[in-house]
Order: sequence, then C-alpha cells, then structure tokens
Amino acid sequence: MDRLDDLEAQSVFIFREAFGRLKRLALLWSLGKDSNVMIWLARKAFFGRVPFPVLHVDTGKKFPEMYAFRERYAAEWSLDLKVEQCPPLEAIDPTLPPAARSAARKTEGLRLALAKYGFDGLIAGIRRDEEPTRAKERVFSPRGREGEWDVADQPPEFWDHFNAAPPVGAHLRIHPILHWTEADIWAYTKREQIPIIPLYLARAGKRYRSLGDTDITLPVASRAATIDAIISELEATKIPERAGRAMDHKAEDAFERLRRSGYL
Repeated sequence: MDRLDDLEAQSVFIFREAFGRLKRLALLWSLGKDSNVMIWLARKAFFGRVPFPVLHVDTGKKFPEMYAFRERYAAEWSLDLKVEQCPPLEAIDPTLPPAARSAARKTEGLRLALAKYGFDGLIAGIRRDEEPTRAKERVFSPRGREGEWDVADQPPEFWDHFNAAPPVGAHLRIHPILHWTEADIWAYTKREQIPIIPLYLARAGKRYRSLGDTDITLPVASRAATIDAIISELEATKIPERAGRAMDHKAEDAFERLRRSGYL
C-alpha cells in the first residue's frame, strides 16, 4: 500500500466506526476540496452511497460556483442533502473581530441544525495541518450541549481505540481526514479524479487555496492552473493554506474562541 492507500483505509475505517456506533449521523459539506474528498471516501466506505444526511450550513455568501457545484453533485451522487440557513450578523457576538463575527454565523446555524435534527454525530472535514487550534483535535471529539469544545479535556486515542459515546444530550464531532495534509488532499483528488470547483485553479495569476464566504475569502498569487501544478506549488511554498481567509489574520484567540464555542 502506498501513502494514499493507507490514508484512505484509515479514513474508511473511521467512517464505518462512526456509522456502526452512533445513531443519528450527518456529514458536514462545506463544498470545498476537503469535504468533497470526504463525500468520496464516504461513498467508498458504504459501497457507492452515503447512508446518512449531508448537511450544508449555508451563510448565503458562498461563491456562485460553489452553489452550482452543490446542486450538480448532490444530484449526481444521490445525496440526502439538507441545507440550513445561518442567522443574521446582528444576532452574533459583537465583541468578535469583524471577520470572525461573520464566520461565527456558521456556528449559530450549526447549533440550530443540531436542535432541529437531533444529530448525535457530525462528520467534519478538518485537518491538523490547517491551523494550530485544529491540531489539538481528536478523531472522535466530544462536544457540550451547546456544541462547545473543551480543548483541555479530550479523551486519549491510542492504537485506533476511539471513545465513540457522545455526552448525554450532546454530540461527537468525527474527523476522518484529520491525519491528511493539503498535499494529500490534492494528490488523492488527482488519483481519484474527484470533481473540483474551478476557483482552486489559477486565472490571471491568482487562485483560491481555501474557499469560504465571498466577503472574507481572498485569492492568493499563483500560476497553478492544474492539480499537478498545485502539488508542485505546495512543495515550494511557505504561505499558510488559509492565508486568503480574513479571519486567520486576526488575533489567534479569536479563532480559539470560535472553536471552543463550536466552530468547525
């Protein structure tokens, strides 16, 4: 087995472990490269279909190409798609920096979706190499009744033994690609020929490495117009993956506050 085979096998195991041990699962679909790999892995894990709902918590501010991608592939992949809208900015904590406050709408939208559907497990496509706070995560991560995350109180995970019992009245976040890197995502996308949103490919000297809302996401300088070129670019760059996300240029404690309160 090569590295991608090994990564895939581990992720498929995590998907099946979650499905076998939790009653009401949903997969969070942000429409980006990581969550599209997640959909692909889930279909592999369950023989061509995703046997639980796919949830898009929608801020209403995604790029048009992202919405077009959602409608096309939700149909092509026969997904049980549930779209839940986020509350307005006025309902969000005004003490957060502007970009973080905008992003926090997603946290509140997710809380509303949890209350509506009663999920005891949410599968999310975060990776440890994305951002320092995410590096502290577990594969099976317990959340509180309001979705909050206690970074100082997490279960140990040795030899693929996971604590898959959600807290009473709360839920677990499951992270099947936590051990992947950005380069792994692109190499696997190329190998599997997974569809991507064209915004990831360079045009006029710029492209998006990470996709979020239009008002808090900017492109980075790049000439990588193919996946092969993206992979080569990643081998040489020292620019962080989320350099185009406005929120990641704010004080680090702003992101920590969001993560503790339930942000992805």
